[in-house]
Amino acid sequence: MSRSKSYNSSRSSTATSRMQEGLSSVPAHGLGETQVETAVLVGLITPAQDERKTQEYLDELEFLAETAGAVTIKRFTQRLNAPSMVSYLGKGKLDEIRQYIEREEEAEREVSMVIFDDELSAKQLRNIESVLKVKILDRTTLILDIFAMRAQTANAKTQVELAQYRYMLPRLQRLWTHLERQGGGSGSGGGKGSVGLRGPGETQLEMDRRIILNRMSLLKQRLADIDRQKTTQRSGRGRMVRVALVGYTNVGKSTLMNLLAKSEVFAENKLFATLDTTVRKVIIDNLPFLLSDTVGFIRKLPTDLVESFKSTLDEVREADLLLHVVDISHPDFEDQIKVVEKTLADLGCAEKPSMIIFNKTDAYTWEEKEADDLSPATARNVSLTELTRTWMSRLGDGCLFISARQRTNLDTLRRVLYNKVRELHVQKYPYNDFLFEHYEETPENKETEE
Repeated sequence: MSRSKSYNSSRSSTATSRMQEGLSSVPAHGLGETQVETAVLVGLITPAQDERKTQEYLDELEFLAETAGAVTIKRFTQRLNAPSMVSYLGKGKLDEIRQYIEREEEAEREVSMVIFDDELSAKQLRNIESVLKVKILDRTTLILDIFAMRAQTANAKTQVELAQYRYMLPRLQRLWTHLERQGGGSGSGGGKGSVGLRGPGETQLEMDRRIILNRMSLLKQRLADIDRQKTTQRSGRGRMVRVALVGYTNVGKSTLMNLLAKSEVFAENKLFATLDTTVRKVIIDNLPFLLSDTVGFIRKLPTDLVESFKSTLDEVREADLLLHVVDISHPDFEDQIKVVEKTLADLGCAEKPSMIIFNKTDAYTWEEKEADDLSPATARNVSLTELTRTWMSRLGDGCLFISARQRTNLDTLRRVLYNKVRELHVQKYPYNDFLFEHYEETPENKETEE
């Protein structure tokens, strides 16, 4: 059997098995299996996205692939004014990728998948698959796959499943290409070459679409019930200020949460280590407050995911103070700040009191320029001390530099956080009967205790 026939056959059987299972869940594309898969990454260089930016996006895409369990072996980029509506890339670049895959297969090095850095339409997916004959993923599919792998609670699993169905619905026809009606035209719906090809494809598509829509309605209702439960839980938390950790994914929010709350929230150097919002009671000196760790944001975050995770992000909406954690060691941290600020604005949280915490100062690196080097300085030539004197210096106490890993400057963070939370607490609860009296340890107190 030829490679093309084998691929189409396997794709058809996969689609059939999916539908036979009643579409109760969406497969994670095999990335969660123990077998290591290899991936080729593809990105575009456009007038709105120069080569440097494209490489940064591909670096992040590679990290996403690694988090999902795939090893990147090759990258391809193409310079275009805009993505092709038909095949995303130009025909020549697609042929180049196909030839690379064939050479790898001849050398007995299988390419498991090709991952595109943008979301692909059903038409683009179908046309690319027909040329490359391997599994095709886009950035959205990869993120959804990681979310499915990370989801632990019923709430997270329900939100991920709903996002997967939102993504799958307009692309459903691609799963049933082996049952499509290939003829059309004359007679009772048939045409030239349609004899023997009048299958149940379109009927099956309608049935599956109805199954998915019914399932989505059920999931939305389930999320609404969970949301009501969470609202009741939040209303019973007492008169305490709520503080939320927000930021780009993998900036150290969970590590910081563990230090401040003395808890054991799961933290890992992988993207989206935290999906469920974790809330802990924190006491600094004589001041108790609630601290929540939320899901991290990312560039090109799928809109379906934002819609599905609205109930989780309610912790951000209801917070009194936002702690925006930033990875200062990341070369593109300023862009990450903009992504988080835009996402917060979309959630209606742009005007909330906030402060920026620059984390991972221990990992910050820079290159000192030679004395005779007259070329313009870049971001890589700026020391951390010089960086703190830029726009960050104007933020005052609204900006701190720490290392959660090395526990650097945590005492200052606690002091500033105490002052900000106490100010909010007094404003929110002016007739305060909650804060316990500050207890000063004096020699007299010690004698009394003894």
